[in-house]
Amino acid sequence: MQQSVKSTNIAEILERVLDKGLVIAGDIKISLADVELLSIKIRLLIASVDKAKEMGINWWETDPQLTSPPKPAKKKKKARARPQPAPA
Repeated sequence: MQQSVKSTNIAEILERVLDKGLVIAGDIKISLADVELLSIKIRLLIASVDKAKEMGINWWETDPQLTSPPKPAKKKKKARARPQPAPA
């Protein structure tokens, strides 16, 4: 009886995750005597840019922390003729 073992390397796994997308969601709450001290909501989406755009997610295109304002066009400096030293 033969068994075929299919090995998967990290590149193949990463390609599949980016192609399909991966969502991780969770909530963490720390309370003491029924008083909530800390609440953390975790929402993580791992996907390629193309897949995210396909899902309607494109917040990075308008986030000022991730985009830089357009640079003004540089003015071309006119080449100045340098004065030639007088012959001695």
